[in-house]
Amino acid sequence: KGFRVVTAKDGIEATDMLAEIKPDLMLLDIEMPRMDGFEVARVVRESDTFADLPLIMISSRTGDKHQQRAASLGVNKFLGKPYQEDELLSLLGELLSFDVA
Repeated sequence: KGFRVVTAKDGIEATDMLAEIKPDLMLLDIEMPRMDGFEVARVVRESDTFADLPLIMISSRTGDKHQQRAASLGVNKFLGKPYQEDELLSLLGELLSFDVA
């Protein structure tokens, strides 16, 4: 779809990369080594530079407590695994204000 995608092997690498890259959006999993997705979301939201960065949490942990915790940390959208590609693209279009069709 023309996205430039940058990946990180864990949460610490993801937050370190923010010193060099200003993404338009971040996809997070709850379960990541060294720093989980909740902690990454907290770090992002506490940053003046990235406080408004759209965040999508994608996780197999879809219980209310996980979704509520993500929302309390400022995660914009939550997708359960497995997810449909069209659903993710729709959320990307919504959060980045473009037509994905």
